[in-house]
Amino acid sequence: MPTRKPRVTSQQVAKHAGVSRTTVSFVLNNVPGVVISPETRLRVLRAAKELGYVPNAAARTLVSGQTGTIALVIPHAEHLKVDAFLPQLLYSLNEVSYRHGYRVLLEPVEDAAKPGAYLELVYGKRIDGLIVVNARTQDDPHLLELAQIGFPLVLMGARLATHEEIYSVDTDNRTAARHAVDHLLRLGYRRIAHIAYAPPEYHAANLRLQGYTEALEAAGLEADPALVAYGNYSAESGYEAMLTLLERKPYPRALFAGNDTIALGAMAAIHEKGLRIPDDVAVVGYDDIPTAAYAVPPLTTVRTQAVLHGSVAAEMLMKLMHGKTPQERHVVLETPLVIRQSCGAKAAKAEEA
Repeated sequence: MPTRKPRVTSQQVAKHAGVSRTTVSFVLNNVPGVVISPETRLRVLRAAKELGYVPNAAARTLVSGQTGTIALVIPHAEHLKVDAFLPQLLYSLNEVSYRHGYRVLLEPVEDAAKPGAYLELVYGKRIDGLIVVNARTQDDPHLLELAQIGFPLVLMGARLATHEEIYSVDTDNRTAARHAVDHLLRLGYRRIAHIAYAPPEYHAANLRLQGYTEALEAAGLEADPALVAYGNYSAESGYEAMLTLLERKPYPRALFAGNDTIALGAMAAIHEKGLRIPDDVAVVGYDDIPTAAYAVPPLTTVRTQAVLHGSVAAEMLMKLMHGKTPQERHVVLETPLVIRQSCGAKAAKAEEA
């Protein structure tokens, strides 16, 4: 039987780096408020890497009062299978967190009857910070509770107007949606449908619906409830919703989809019905996921930059966890409209939304 290699200790790291064991503890546990020169910090980290030092999680928590873990809360685990935005977001969160010495715990809220289930993570002292993406209306009281106790928290997917004190990273969902529909209106479309990417209890889905409605009303058109449908993140739900919309007489001549995954499913339904895009039905999505440019035809969409979302949110959370104040409480990222062939525009160009 092979023998197990002895565990490298912090004392060995200290000796290798030529510093005290206390200094090693401060550096490896990322203890806030301790002044250590960049040269010493680098020497300790290099020594730990060369020796293959792996910190004891329990000891680290005891010394620093931290778990070295942040949590990303999403509505349902199944969304990772069908939504292309979340994996990009998780990638960037993990990249930034790892650089700061933290791990990311993915926590789905599966039980709709217990919207505050993730509070157990906080009160059970299992995490040091929390990022919540695509919050629902029933989550609001629990988010406010966390904000009131000062727990490091960042929202993504919807800034809550009722909880201005909660830090957030987002796009202006309502305005971006309005500009996307305005673009279709300028191209001459009047019978424009909308498929929301999620049910009505999701804040961001509702804001995009509001933008759609406002654009129509500003053009002197009445928003027809019969032209609004709700998906559930997946391309399949977009496909089924579009089939229903195409049964309307007359059918919609354009679609603003709540996200690109929904749009791709809707495009499949349009093709299946023997209709052409954009000649019979124009399509605009939201997110600009990597496959959007390779749809048939290429998809016009609102670019939200999922990777940038994740990195900005993670950096903001790192500052909050270390007692620092981020420069901005609410970061709103730009959302350019990327014009491709699916909307029927004659020239492909980028228009700032």
